[in-house]
Formats: sequence, C-alpha cells, structure tokens
Amino acid sequence: RRTGFYLYNTSCPKCRACEPIRLDVARFEPRRTQRRIMRRGDREIRVEVGEPVVDETRVAIFNKHRNLRRLAGTDGDIDIGEYRSFLVDTACETIELTYWVGLRMLGAAICDRGATSLSAVYCFFDPDFSAFSPGTFSVLKQVELCRQWELEYLYLGYYVADSEHMAYKANYRPHQRLVNGKWQWFNS
Repeated sequence: RRTGFYLYNTSCPKCRACEPIRLDVARFEPRRTQRRIMRRGDREIRVEVGEPVVDETRVAIFNKHRNLRRLAGTDGDIDIGEYRSFLVDTACETIELTYWVGLRMLGAAICDRGATSLSAVYCFFDPDFSAFSPGTFSVLKQVELCRQWELEYLYLGYYVADSEHMAYKANYRPHQRLVNGKWQWFNS
C-alpha cells in the first residue's frame, strides 16, 4: 500500500485482521448484481483515464465522500495540499479514473500501475450518486482496464472482515487473500 511517497505494509505483532486482497483478472467473473451495475454505468457514466489532477472539485467530492460515509473520524476536511500529498505525490506510475454524468464529475479512483498489476489506492465519489453504486462500478472498470492492459492482478488493498468499510472487498470473487504469507483462494 502507499500514502503519497510512503510505501507500507501492516506488521501488527498480535493482529492478523488486515489481509491483502487481489483479483486474478483472468479468472474474475462479476456476479449478476455487479453485471447489472456495470451495464447501467456503461450507459450513463463516462469514464476518463489519465494522470491524477489536483483541483477544488476533486477535493470537495473527496471531503463530502469521507464525511457522509463516516470515513473521516475526528479528522476535518483536507485541503488541496493534503489531497496532493495523500493521493497524487507518488513514486509510482499513478493513474486517475474519473467518472462523469453529463458535465458533473461523480467521483474518481486513484490507482498505481505495476509491471503485472494495478493497485487500487483510493476511490471516492459524491454520495448524491450512490444509486449508481459507483464504488462497485469503479472496481469493475479497474478490472476492465487490467484486462485491456494485459495485467494479471488488481490489488484492492486490505480486506478486514470486521470493518464495514473494508469487508465489501470479499464480494468480488473469486479472489485471493494473503493469509500467513501465502495467497489463498476464496471462491464463495
């Protein structure tokens, strides 16, 4: 994982709750609900892929997403500089997927590209567009991008079973999780 220029992995001595999770994009098959979300999104959402951009629109959507989804904790809103240092300043090849309905940006996903994989760094969206299931749509578009670029894996970050904000990642199947140092398959 990374935050800005800092690369990290968890190493809590007595806890194993955080499990890295990845999709083998050749084997991944979207479920019926995911296919429905993709079809609707493909009809109504425009996707643009490019270099990450820092602007007030993105920062406002980022803050709205964190606040309305209770992700900010006791932290306040971030400013442009904090957004840049968290998501855009990087030592990796980083891309941004932006999602648009008409002329209105509904969200963005920041991803790092490796030789054989794409790593989902952070996805945020305007909760006003929740009916589109933009988080799910974003993961599915990232899988699609991996396939177009002939990448093997999409890394979704950490899966944490007891976290409402991290457990959703298990809905993408089949997937692999790194458990006790070995990648294990989870099909159901």
